[in-house]
Amino acid sequence: MEGSSGKSVLQFAPFQSSVDEGFWHRLSSLKLNKFGIDDSPIPITGFYAPCSHSQVSNHLTLLAESLPSDSSEESEVPEISRGNRNRCSVPGILYNTNTVERFHGLDKQGLLKAEAQKIWEDIHNGRALEDSSVLSRFLLISFADLKKWSFHYWFAFPALVLDPPATLVDLRPASQCFSLEEAESLSAAFNEWRNSSLTADVPFFLVQIDTNSHATIKHLKDWETCQSADGHKLLFGFYDPCHLPNNPGWPLRNFLALICSRWDIKSVHFLCYRENRGFADLGLSLVGEALITVPQGWRDHPYVPNAVGWELNKGRKIPRGISLAKSMDPTRLAISAADLNLKLMRWRALPSLNLNSLSSLKCLLLGAGTLGCQVARTLMAWGVRRITLVDNGRVAMSNPLRQSLYTLDDCLNGGEFKATAAVNSLKRIFPAVEARGVVMAIPMPGHPVPSQEEQTVLNDCRSLHDLIDSHDVVFLLTDTRESRWLPSLLCANTNKITITAALGFDSFLVMRHGAGPFSSSHDSKAEAANSLSADMSNLGLTERDGGKRLGCYFCNDVVAPIDSTSNRTLDQQCTVTRPGLAPIASALAVELLVGILHHPHGIFAEGDVLNSSNSESSEQPLGILPHQIRGSLAQFSQMTLVGHSSDSCTACCSTVVSEYRKRRMEFILQAINHPTYLEDLTGLTELMKSASSFELDWDNGTDEDDDDCI
Repeated sequence: MEGSSGKSVLQFAPFQSSVDEGFWHRLSSLKLNKFGIDDSPIPITGFYAPCSHSQVSNHLTLLAESLPSDSSEESEVPEISRGNRNRCSVPGILYNTNTVERFHGLDKQGLLKAEAQKIWEDIHNGRALEDSSVLSRFLLISFADLKKWSFHYWFAFPALVLDPPATLVDLRPASQCFSLEEAESLSAAFNEWRNSSLTADVPFFLVQIDTNSHATIKHLKDWETCQSADGHKLLFGFYDPCHLPNNPGWPLRNFLALICSRWDIKSVHFLCYRENRGFADLGLSLVGEALITVPQGWRDHPYVPNAVGWELNKGRKIPRGISLAKSMDPTRLAISAADLNLKLMRWRALPSLNLNSLSSLKCLLLGAGTLGCQVARTLMAWGVRRITLVDNGRVAMSNPLRQSLYTLDDCLNGGEFKATAAVNSLKRIFPAVEARGVVMAIPMPGHPVPSQEEQTVLNDCRSLHDLIDSHDVVFLLTDTRESRWLPSLLCANTNKITITAALGFDSFLVMRHGAGPFSSSHDSKAEAANSLSADMSNLGLTERDGGKRLGCYFCNDVVAPIDSTSNRTLDQQCTVTRPGLAPIASALAVELLVGILHHPHGIFAEGDVLNSSNSESSEQPLGILPHQIRGSLAQFSQMTLVGHSSDSCTACCSTVVSEYRKRRMEFILQAINHPTYLEDLTGLTELMKSASSFELDWDNGTDEDDDDCI
């Protein structure tokens, strides 16, 4: 091959990087869900291909699949399919720091030196001959700001420094270096090499042209066989990502280091393979000759040459940055941001947090007033995405100040239905929430139903039954005591997790209902949510361990629920409470639910009392799991209590639940229209009669010896 006359230092076109957005999304997911605060180096894979356009160089690209999978294995190399002609796989290492300060403070020269040493060792131990992609090994350091969805990063493509540098003797288009026969044979050989799944992504190779102008492409490990052929032309070829006509690409640097170190060749003829439309383009490809002097110390294996390779950013040695917030779909961005706090909990504070159980949970909120609004928002903050609100009231002018989901616009024109307005507000706050509003009145004991309205009431009863049956958790957040009776009965019947929150003027009650008197064979969802075995037998009034069943909201009452709204003054009809009370009670109600979901016994967990020595839940990640929480703002105090189930409860005792199962809607109508019916059924009537007739037998006699007693 004839060359041009002058000699100069061989200069290489630096590698250029390109990162697909999918890589950053995948890295964010791994950081939140798998790596946490572990900042150990992560093996990654980059991809590049030979230049395929005369005006544009190909970049080393990172994709989502460049990162390891989401499995729990400690050290896992990304699973990459080989044989893709458009993607030569290159091994890399990622250092993702936990803080931006740590990112800027990394020992960049030390990291580069460490990767260069790996390349040097691969050259000496022969691995580079078996897998030549290791010659293009790269390094990436990064910091992911997951709150702002911005990323700082910096690539390095380590290159061993030849000292003295290689001298360029000749560099010209490949089409000028071969005869017509050689060019045709070489093009055919390249096309065959590139179309084979075994060799398409092998980036370094040997090109041999025999005396008959026949070209053959071989692996680097076949070097010895190529040496034995006299009179053959031998070129060292590589996939060149660079398009420049006067400079070979960056991969040639470490290739020359291998040639110099292993084979002690002084004059190297190299071929920069480039293509057009998927075929070899000898007009774009380059053939050159370089003179190499073995640098001092390269014969010593412990010696590691100097290395360069940090990528420049607009000509400066500074990192790059990218923000994905503007390019992301707002809903997707909202979902990622909403889950951020919860996923960060799993890093250190609460590794056992089960986000999947929360996101799949179906919550039914009965009441969309002050409590309902707060509970809905707190549920969303805990990652709950499926919420149904039931209310038949309209938004009044007095509501928006205390009920956080409503605004003045919801009050106009007679007021929007609360259930509808609340759902609209939830979706504005978080578009990904699956919220549904149901405008419906809850039938109540003590509120007799005229015959012409019976069918409407019965339809409401059936709708409420279906709603409770199709949800995993029910919150009782209504204003009156009697409106909680039917939901309590239905929840006891279906063994649902039930949370009650009730307010006084300056006091509150938050409690979880105990399991129903009978296990429900079809209630598989509740059993799964509560980590219960499917073969649970009937509970009766006791838990499976023989302990007393926890009570419901009505278990401590000795009278049936009655009409509490008629013949009342305005302040008695409205829920008049101190404004700070509802947020406290609502937050505790949701926290109680999360505690149930993470307790090994779920709905069957015993009630814990603060500072109790035999509290099992004190060992739980979320602390104790009380039955009742009663608080007072007047005293700024709070206490935990336990109340067991009553066999005379008008809502959850086995007598009432059994009667409901037998008579269904007929039973509910009788309970609604005849307030004393529930008391008669449960024995409360007899109990009250016994209490009224009971007289204490006082001893009226005096003792003469006790005259001094007063």
